[in-house]
Parts: sequence; structure tokens; C-alpha cells
Amino acid sequence: MDYRFVYLTCSSAEEARSIGRALVQENIAACVNILGDIESIYEWQGELCEDREVAMIAKTTAARMPALIARVKELHSYDCPCIIGLPIGEGYQPYLDWLSESCP
Repeated sequence: MDYRFVYLTCSSAEEARSIGRALVQENIAACVNILGDIESIYEWQGELCEDREVAMIAKTTAARMPALIARVKELHSYDCPCIIGLPIGEGYQPYLDWLSESCP
């Protein structure tokens, strides 16, 4: 099985919780961790921006990534949300088994 560690950012804790709940309730992610406030510096549409955001991490399978991306885009307030999936190379097998069972 191929697993993914997905980094996301949201405009607020409320938005992060709402997206996280949807991903877990719909079996798109096995677990979502809301890490809390971060400060982001980026350029958007030719303008330098500095904003407070909330970082979150979702754990899912590679097969569920398209559904995760689609659902986050649907629920997110940003035009271009940060959704970055990284492969999980190894991990505690019972946890990975649970992840697989949670994201059929």
C-alpha cells in the first residue's frame, strides 16, 4: 500500500477543523492533525504578503489523494490552497494497517 503525509494550510482554526472533520468522516483521511498558528510569507499576484495561517497534516493513501484534493478545494476559502502530498516511506506497520482500513 502507498501512503501519503499531506501538508495543508488554512485561513483559520475553524476552517481547518471543518476541513479535517469532513476528510475523516468521509474516509478520505484516516487522521488530521491541526498544528496551529503559523506565519506565512509569500508572493501572490505580484504582491508580497504576510499572513497568519493554520497548518494541518492529513494521513491518507495514494489512492485517496485525488478525492482529498477535490474535497479540500471544494471546502477551502482560498483560490489556490496549499495541498502537498509526500510519500510515507516507512512507519509502524500496525498504524499503517489502520490507515489503510480507515481509507478504503
